[in-house]
Amino acid sequence: MPTSPTWPEHAIFWHVYPLGFTGAPVSGEEARAEIAPGATPYPRLRHLTRWLDHLVELGCNGLLLGPVFASAGHGYDTLDHRRIDPRLGTEEDFAALVGGCRARGVRLVLDGVFNHLSAEHPVVRRGVEGGPDSEAGRWLKWVDGNPRWFEGHSALVELDLTHPPVRDEVASVMTHWLEQGADGWRLDAAYAPGAEVWRPVIERVRATHPEAWIVGEVIHGDYPAFVSGSGVDSVTQYELWKATWSALLDANLYELDHGLRRHSEFLDTFVPQTFVGNHDVTRIASKVGEDGAVLALTVLMTVGGVPSVYYGDEEGYTGVKEDRAGGDDAVRPRFPHEPGDLGTWGQRVHRAHVDLIGLRRRHPWLVRARTETVTLTNEHLVYRSAGPEGQSLEVELDLRGGARRAVVRDGEGQQLWAWG
Repeated sequence: MPTSPTWPEHAIFWHVYPLGFTGAPVSGEEARAEIAPGATPYPRLRHLTRWLDHLVELGCNGLLLGPVFASAGHGYDTLDHRRIDPRLGTEEDFAALVGGCRARGVRLVLDGVFNHLSAEHPVVRRGVEGGPDSEAGRWLKWVDGNPRWFEGHSALVELDLTHPPVRDEVASVMTHWLEQGADGWRLDAAYAPGAEVWRPVIERVRATHPEAWIVGEVIHGDYPAFVSGSGVDSVTQYELWKATWSALLDANLYELDHGLRRHSEFLDTFVPQTFVGNHDVTRIASKVGEDGAVLALTVLMTVGGVPSVYYGDEEGYTGVKEDRAGGDDAVRPRFPHEPGDLGTWGQRVHRAHVDLIGLRRRHPWLVRARTETVTLTNEHLVYRSAGPEGQSLEVELDLRGGARRAVVRDGEGQQLWAWG
């Protein structure tokens, strides 16, 4: 029975949405011109490569990278899984990024959008032309004689991952990019087709790449059952994300306490992928303010899981996700040309990230730590994170009187870090 790789237990990821980070156009005439057949690729991945030292200086040692494959717009509408998006460059530019990661000891995890394709994908066009019973048509899901849209988005058509040729192709794509230097995959919308359809794909990938770490995007539902049914190593811990920001926003730390109890139960069967920000949600600083964002980070870095920091959160960036066309743009901004161009505006939050990531790195047992409540009221929570060999930290979150205070102490009660 294959086991999960051990390297993610020491990983802290910087999560980047590359099209936004590099300033690539994602819609309109400019985007269409850059993805047109024969268009000259723009080597924007080199822009990201320049930021790898920033990642390392934060204390991170992993890069969780959003879509980099040829797509019609925002990256989640794939046109070709085997080609780097020309808005980001070429396979040589990707190789340079891989080389930069390798030189710094940084693990690289790619975003695999395999549940659905762009409606402009050649397979979709052939399927529509040939119908559900055609060879191409059998690659797609259908509803009332029409290709099934992913969550109501007409530009996205769902693949049928139960069809053996589709499974074979997905496994082949995953293996190809692992051979090009990737260390793992995030499976976008892994929840949509169900857990069991992923197992044959993952087993085939693991046969040749047993050290690949595979995390599924799962928002709701039975996380442990999904892990055991699919064979993934981890899933995205949206429950804890929600409990963290909501508890801080409403000054109801009972909600966070409940989330931490649930989180400890998950750790009995797998190590979740944890976060307080990503490319799909409103920035944590826009939810709970700068001080609240640091308290959320305190939780992230002192409980079990494989944590990721979404680019810009370490600088106190704000941005609200809106339910409209282009509504993700505010949370997927361009980053400056060089790290030195960031300026001084976010230095206070940046320092907190360096401190807390450093604390996490000095206590690697936290990856599997369980939490135990010591003190709990609406506005005051003290929990103890305990490791498997008796290690412990005590974390205090204090919202009383409008405060936004956090303290981390060692097992002897000595203060290690404080905020507010």
